[in-house]
Amino acid sequence: MPDPSPTHGPAIRVVLVDDEPLVRRGLAMILDSEPDLEVVGEAGDGAEAVALVRRLRPDVVCMDVRMPGVDGIRATELVLRLPDPPRVLVVTTFASDEHVVDALAAGASGFLLKRARAEEMVLAVRTVAAGQSLLFPEAVRTLLRPQRRTSRHDGPVLTPRESQVLGLVARGLTNAEVAAELVVGIETVRTHVASVLAKLGARDRTQAVVIAYRTGLVEP
Repeated sequence: MPDPSPTHGPAIRVVLVDDEPLVRRGLAMILDSEPDLEVVGEAGDGAEAVALVRRLRPDVVCMDVRMPGVDGIRATELVLRLPDPPRVLVVTTFASDEHVVDALAAGASGFLLKRARAEEMVLAVRTVAAGQSLLFPEAVRTLLRPQRRTSRHDGPVLTPRESQVLGLVARGLTNAEVAAELVVGIETVRTHVASVLAKLGARDRTQAVVIAYRTGLVEP
């Protein structure tokens, strides 16, 4: 996971969404203890979350997946349709929850387990706030294996180099690491990544990896 340093500007504004008040309280205590993080609102379901995000305009939403009424997947879709949307970090109980994949495909920037350590939660919020994605290649591969199509013919057409770059991104490599692996400049890698995102119709690297596994563009 990337290790962004705490920001020295305005605090990162966070909204917590979970149907368990005790979970929200615990997360709020962890995040509010950091000088660069501020919990500005809490919601108990997806519908309340969308209204809260529209009003408060936070930087990051920590989103539970399984909630009554409007679940975290639908709420993620609705939140990301808002003007200047926040980043969404899915916080889930089970690493094997298939709903996590749907949330990532909907545009969430990554996911974290509720049993994660406090410092992992803080780092995750800072990471997605910085515009980065939390990729867990092994977990995503495991989740998507039953859904993966066997044919590549119905997927987007990538050049050989784009396919190579996508494969390295799916392994969790950063642009700099991909550049080192392929012995090319980082700007070249950024160009290839941008082209891959456009062809896949992906919002970011996390969504691109989900699409890649689902369409068979990347093999487990």
